[in-house]
Amino acid sequence: MLDLVLPSLDHGVLTLTFNRPDRLNAWTDAMGRRYFDQLAEAEENPDVRVIVVTGAGRGFCAGADFQTLNAIQDGSYESEPDKRPNSFPVTIRKPIIAAVNGACAGLGMVHALYCDLVFTAAEAKWTTAFARRGLIAEYGLSWVLPRLIGQARAMDLLLSGRTFTGAEAYELGLVARSVPGENLMEETLAYARELATHSSPASMAVMKQQIWSDWSTTLDAAESAAVRMMVESFGRPDFAEGVASFLERRAPEFPPL
Repeated sequence: MLDLVLPSLDHGVLTLTFNRPDRLNAWTDAMGRRYFDQLAEAEENPDVRVIVVTGAGRGFCAGADFQTLNAIQDGSYESEPDKRPNSFPVTIRKPIIAAVNGACAGLGMVHALYCDLVFTAAEAKWTTAFARRGLIAEYGLSWVLPRLIGQARAMDLLLSGRTFTGAEAYELGLVARSVPGENLMEETLAYARELATHSSPASMAVMKQQIWSDWSTTLDAAESAAVRMMVESFGRPDFAEGVASFLERRAPEFPPL
């Protein structure tokens, strides 16, 4: 039986690969459940410090599978819904990096942007697609997109449903890096290994929580929470190890979460 999401763990970095290459990794409920299950397992695995998500073949994820869309349209769609929302990845305490290797459309774009960082192949084709399918900005994309690139640019991408490249995604501020496709995984994994080696898992977990939650709070509230979290960090072994490794000029040995 085909494994819809392939896991591979190396040097603290878990790579999860969407594995429906014949369908450009179009999203199905089964693939979504497998992906979220893998994320939940990674959360509990002390050997995993960073997660990279990519796609097999020529696509990252081409959006919802058209067989699913057709079934919804004709009323024959039957599936046991996953109780976890599509925003589930933001609740995982470990950093998740999307490596967008090819087609990234609709629901695929949603899942790329629910990762904490996005690296993309410069030539990868991106599109929101929804307006051209008679749909709306799905699964919180209307909340995420303006915060990443501003209202005007978000309106452009959503209303037009136009196709744009990974290179333009970088120019828009949608992604952290745009690189030639042949270098994408090498650069993404090198960055992920840097985090796994030199960054405190506890620090990254708290920072991820701060970034995703502080979008919906005030500056005063964020500052007050940061003061409390900073005091808490003084009592963790990560702080002692971070200072010691700096003074001793060596790589840190941070404990896992």
